[in-house]
This record gives sequence, structure tokens and C-alpha cells, in this order.
Amino acid sequence: MRLAIENGVTGLALLLASISATAVPTLAIGQIAPAVSAAPRHATDISEGWRFRFGEQPDAVTTAGFDDGGWQQVSIPHSWNRLGEYALKRSAEADKVQGIGWYRLHLDAPLAVSGQRQYLDFAAVGSIADVWVNGVHVGVHRGAFSRFRFDVTAQWKPGAANVIVVRADNSKPAVGSSTEDVIPLSGDFFVHGGIYRGVTLITANEAGLDLLDYGGPGIYARATNVSVEKADIAVLARLRNQGSASRPLEIVTTLRDAQGGQVAQSHQRLALKFGTAETTASLPLAAPHLWNGRSDPYHYSVTVDVTERGRIIDSVTQPLGIRSFRFDANEGFILNGKYLQLHGVSRHQDREGKGWALTPADQAEDMALIAEMGANTVRMAHYQHADEWVAAADKAGMVAWAEVPYVTTPSLRGGQGSPELWANAEQQLRELIRQDYNHPSVMMWSIGNEVDSAKGFGIKGEPPKPLALLQHLQQVAKQEDSIRPTTFADCCEELGMMETAGEELSGTADLIGYNRYYGWYYPKPLEARAQLGAQMDHFHAKHPALPISISEYGAGGAVSQHSDNVRAGFLNFSGRPQPEEFESFVHEETWPAIGARKYIFASWVWNMFDFASDLREEGDSVDLNTKGLVTDDRKTKKDAFYYYQAQWSDAPMIHLAYKRYAQRAYPVMEVKAYSNAPRAQLSWNGQALGEVTCGDGVCRWPNVMLRPGANRAVVTAQNGASDNAIWTGPDSARGIFVEAGDLAGHVVAGKRFGSDNFVTGGTPMVLNMGGFGGRRLGPPRSVASPNPELYDFWREGDNFSYLLPVPNGKWKVTIHTFEPRPAAPESLTMSVKANGAVALAPFNVKQAAGGALMGLSRSFPARVKDGMLRLDFAGNGGKAVVAAIEVAR
Repeated sequence: MRLAIENGVTGLALLLASISATAVPTLAIGQIAPAVSAAPRHATDISEGWRFRFGEQPDAVTTAGFDDGGWQQVSIPHSWNRLGEYALKRSAEADKVQGIGWYRLHLDAPLAVSGQRQYLDFAAVGSIADVWVNGVHVGVHRGAFSRFRFDVTAQWKPGAANVIVVRADNSKPAVGSSTEDVIPLSGDFFVHGGIYRGVTLITANEAGLDLLDYGGPGIYARATNVSVEKADIAVLARLRNQGSASRPLEIVTTLRDAQGGQVAQSHQRLALKFGTAETTASLPLAAPHLWNGRSDPYHYSVTVDVTERGRIIDSVTQPLGIRSFRFDANEGFILNGKYLQLHGVSRHQDREGKGWALTPADQAEDMALIAEMGANTVRMAHYQHADEWVAAADKAGMVAWAEVPYVTTPSLRGGQGSPELWANAEQQLRELIRQDYNHPSVMMWSIGNEVDSAKGFGIKGEPPKPLALLQHLQQVAKQEDSIRPTTFADCCEELGMMETAGEELSGTADLIGYNRYYGWYYPKPLEARAQLGAQMDHFHAKHPALPISISEYGAGGAVSQHSDNVRAGFLNFSGRPQPEEFESFVHEETWPAIGARKYIFASWVWNMFDFASDLREEGDSVDLNTKGLVTDDRKTKKDAFYYYQAQWSDAPMIHLAYKRYAQRAYPVMEVKAYSNAPRAQLSWNGQALGEVTCGDGVCRWPNVMLRPGANRAVVTAQNGASDNAIWTGPDSARGIFVEAGDLAGHVVAGKRFGSDNFVTGGTPMVLNMGGFGGRRLGPPRSVASPNPELYDFWREGDNFSYLLPVPNGKWKVTIHTFEPRPAAPESLTMSVKANGAVALAPFNVKQAAGGALMGLSRSFPARVKDGMLRLDFAGNGGKAVVAAIEVAR
């Protein structure tokens, strides 16, 4: 089946940028708008001068005379929440409190004349906003992510002092809470409270383009019959007259090219009575310049002028991108008649120290980083993003997935969800589509994310039934936009991980994305490439008419935690550590499986940036999901960032991995670089170590020996790019220290232990798995020892061996072991051989240590003759257990 979308649905929904820069000047606070009744609308920025206080307040807080002199002075955008930090415990500066925050603004308003109206425009408030003007409640908006406007003309005092009061409520959804019927009800991200996007006072004529159209721009353009020869541009204008008299209006629709030259124009006349009306203009365009993704994101603009007796009384301009696109179940994504492999990232909107209160510069930096990596698509997870962000996607040529925040579940009580929740979900979807309709980057509307994952997020009671609401949102999306396809992100089809009511969700939307974390959450992480490929091939065969994407995949990566061998240690995906090297490994294994399958129309790495989630204590952070390719503060690009740059970018590049693991535990390492060149050379301490082929964008030099102290590496790609790094090698004469079973190394009692390495056989194990959302995956346990951290992980098995690189001579070997199972039989023993000779005769660990979970250290001498020490461990009646190995003088 071929799902054809031959359109060029238009440019940016800038909302207040929906008001053209020339027609609608933005005024500073207190600046007086021209008192001309026929003038177009004016926008006054009211971001300064607000006062804020968190918590419930007396009823008088909404009145003009309330004393707020002691409140905190803030600027908009503002959020009271600060969450997510690179620490093992939440600091005193963190603020995850959810509830009620109050804002008050005293404003000397611009003048107005007869026939003008005033609107308060909020770009977003988390999550429920109640607004009062001069003591009168003017409206409530439920939903944290979309723009909304209130007509405050009846309460406003033009040319005088006014008081605006906003009650922002981001209470955690719970049965009986104020947010129980406001989506999202759950999810692996934190909903910040506050007026976290801009606020504007709009003064406009009482007749003109509709400012109350779900926060949209009032004009909606699309291109049909798109080819290199021509395109047909249809522009819908929604109008509103709030005066009593009928108005004789002319609607002038003008299409301009990127240089501002007029290329088409249309005129319609109508008598606009009280209420609303619509007009449609048709503009033929010969030889259109197409919006062509990253290679050429060309923009036209569409302006609708509302004129009366020759004078412009309202005007809105929207950029227009003309393109055709379609999704095919077998052929993938086609843009302007040509196949385009879509590869990119998902993005959450928070940032360290700011929460959701981002500046335009923050939005621009995020997009620049994504473009630098070579991505050509972005998934705006899991909600409507700021106008500046979607505009940046348009200008960068990104293909965008826009999403409504129907996440995890439709109900906290089980079942299909309440009528109130359905109404709220429909409202937020209509707002999303109308406000983002004119963005050429947006090519699909997502109607949900992981709505079959309630069990994983601790939702109790009767299993939710997510299908009915998903079907309803599908119908709403088609009412709003019959051209673009719908999609949704599936969590759990065939995984058997989450409890649902047994509903089949795939096929509800026109497209589907699968959130699949092979290499991370699922068994056998070292088989990620084969597992992911097989699963996608299975789904493609199961749903042959359904275009398929991978909407999430990835792994956690902590830039301060490092592994010597990602294939040896235990993967603690819900706890600590989560080494940066393992994140890179997962991406190296999964991307080739995706890139080789043309039918996968798009894929999005989860996630571009680490982001706030109060459900997590993982890696080297608290309250952060660490799956980002860049840290939450945008200061550090992880190695996996450069892996994708090597896959997706055409700019010559090479990057040495492992740089942050500068102090090495072992005297031998793999040197690895990412490059988009076919071959690269390595110089090591001034000596050439040879040229290698960079297969799949990865260049490897295995078993490179480090001398004690500084080791300088310089790598040069065939395309001319180069990079360098310095690694500090250990003093081999002091020995070697191994944390058995651990995926990362640590400094313990002044000794630098490397991660599990040089091992054959056995199985890595963990004492405490961690948990998700405050729910541990097992009871907390610890081992009684002077150094209990050595026992967090271990390796066990009937027989396993270590072959350790150690200089020749006499050594003292110390084995740290314990019995992890209280019910282990007394007959269980383990033994150790060194270079083939018995070093420790069979002994019962539990008995020798004095009980289970008691640390035990046993030492013996060993002599090394050929630079390698072999240690063999054997269990009798059970499994041998090794937590750490020390080889020292």
C-alpha cells in the first residue's frame, strides 16, 4: 500500500510571528500604540515586571488591590521548577514541587480607540492556567504546551493601570487531582510549572482574522498538485467580527517569494456580520521553487490583508514551503519525487538550570547542534514545542514529527478515560494542528506515545483501554488536516512487558513508530543488531501495508563513567553505572540494522539531549534520563554524537572516542575513532601505528600498549580531518586491579580498578539492579566489607578465566569474593588456579566469610614469566564468585 501525500502544506506558524513584522510592530511595556481605528493589530510584549509566589493564596490575590510587594520579581519565560543534575543525590537547589504558582503584573496599558479589542496571548503555561484581569476571571486553559488567547476587552482599561493575575497549576496527576483529566497523565519526563513561554497583549480591530481560533494564526495555506512545473496554493482565512454592525471587507491574499517579490494575488469581498466566517483563496504558481529538506529549505510567504474601504484593518503573514511527500510501506519516504532516508533525533524542551523556560537563543542552539550532527528529521516529543523551535526546523530543512501529549494511559482509574479527558485531548490536538499547520517541516501528526505502557509507570487498577481514545484522535486529526498522515509511537506490541486490555493498536494511525531499545532494556544486549533487524522485518511482514519507522532507540551514557570492555560487565540499565562507551556501542550496533532497511521510513535516536525525569536515578545523575547524545547543559557532546556525525554528515570529520576516559586503569586499550572517511591513520607517541579501514564509520586500532604517564594520539582521516587525545597509562610495575562483573571502573581505597576485562566465561551479576520511578527491581542489599563498593557487581560461573597483562616477576594476588545467596548449600566450594597451578584449594566462601553477603579476601603468590597471568576459577556444587581481583607487589 502506498500512502500518498502530494502537498506542500505551508510555512511557519509563528503565532505572534504569525503577525507579520511589518504589519504588527511589537511594543515595549507602556509604549502607546497609534490610536488609529483602521490600523492593523499591535503586539505589546509583557514579559517584564511580573511578581511570583508559589503556594495557595487568599481569595483576595485576584483583586487589583492585593499587596504583592513582598513577592519574587520574575521575568517571563519563568518556571519555578529546576530538576536534573549530574550528581548522585538531589541537591538543595533542585525544585520538583508541583502545585499552584501565582503570577501578578501591574501594567500601564496602551491607549485604544473605539472599535479595537484587547487579547492576552499566552504561548504556554504549565499545566492549567486561570487568568484574571482587574479582578475578573477571564478564562481557564487546560494543557501545558499550546498557545491560548483570551479576549479581555470587557475587563481592560486602555490607557490606564491594569492588573493581570495568573494561577498556574502543574499538580501531579492523581485520582481526584485538578489534573486528573488533563493529558499527559504520566510519562518519563517532568511537567514543569509556570508561564514558561512568552506573554503578549494584542490590540486589534474588532473585525479581522480570528484570534480565537484555537490559538492559531487565522490563515491556513497548503499547496496541491505540486510539480516542478506548477503548484496550486489554497489559503483558508478564518474571520471574526465582534462588532454589532456588518462590515464590508475585502480579503487580499498575496504570495511572495523569498526576496519579497509578489508572485500571485487573490481578492475576495464579503459582508462580515457578527460572528465568524471563512474565505478560501486559490493561487496558481508556475515553476515553484520547492522546499527540499536540508538541501534547500526554500520559503515563500503568504499574507492575508483584511481591508475596509481601502484601509488595512488586519494583516497576518505566514511563510510557505511548497513540497510533495509520501510514505510507502516498502519504499520509505519520498520527498519531491525522490527517496530520502530520514534519520534524526527526538528532543525534549528542557535545559539544565532553566527547566522549560527557554530563550529563542536556546531553541536556536538546539537546532544548530542537531543540524551539525547531520540529522534531517526531528521528533518533537511528547507534546507541542515552541513556535521558535518549529520555525527553526522549517528553516533548517528538517522533516518533523509533531505530537499531542497522549502518553502512557487514557485514565488513572482504568478503562477508556473520562469524557472530560477525551475533550481535553481533542482540544490539545486541535490546538497543535492549527498552530503548527503552516510549518513545512511538519509532515505527520502523532496522536499518541506508548499509550500501552501504563503498567510500567505504576498505574494501578483495571488495565486501561487506550484504543478508543487513539481512534477518536485519529478522526479529529483527519477533520483538521486531511492531507498529512497520522502516526503514533508504540511501546509494547508483542513484547509482553506491559499489562493492557489486549487491544491491537497498530494500524489505528496511517503510520507507526516503534519505540524499541534492543541493546538496552531487553535480554541479550550484545545481540542488539540481530534482534532489532529481525523484529523490524517481522513487523514489516505482519503489517505489509503499514509504513513503519523506529520512533525511539538508544541507551544511557554517563560522561564520567567509563568501561574498558563493553562486552564484559553487567548492564545496569535502571541504575548505576551507565558508561559512555556502552551508549556508543549500542548505537554502533543498532544504526546499521536501521540504515540497511529501506522500508523503515524514518528513525529517531532517543534522545538528542539528556532531559529531566524525576523517575530516574541512573548513571552519574539524579532526575535525568541520560540517553542524550549531548548533556542537559548542551556543553558536552558524547562520543555517540560523533558516531552519528560520521554516519550522516558530509563535512569531513574524525573524532577520537574515549577521550574522557583519560586516566586508564590498564596498560592496553583499543583506540577508536569515528569518521566519514574510508580510511584513517594513527600516530601513537610519535610512532605510526598504521592505516585502517573505517568500516561503518568506525576506525579501530586494537591492543595498543600504553606507557606509564602521558600517551599522545593523533589520528588523521583520508579526507584531511584530524583529531588528537592524551591518555595517561598506569604504572604496570604497581600491578593491575579488576572489578569483576562491573561495566565501569572505579577508584577504591586509592587504587584504580578497571572494569571487567580480559575474561573468558562466566556471567556478570549485580547486587542491586536499581529501579524506575521509585520502584526498585529488588530489595536493597549490601556486602559487609571495608570496601563494599567492590561487591556491587561480580562474575560467577562453573568455570571462567582471566588472562591479565602483568610484567614478569613475583606478585601477590588477592581475590575478593562473597556468597550472594543466603540459601547457598554448605557443600558449595570454589577453587583458584594461577598459571595452571592450584593457588587456592577448594573452600566454602559462605563458611569462611561467616555468612552470606559477607566480604572475603584471599591472597596467594604468583610468578609471571611471559607477561601474562592466567587465573582459573572453578565452582564445585555451585558457582565460583569473584567480585574483584588485585595483582600487586
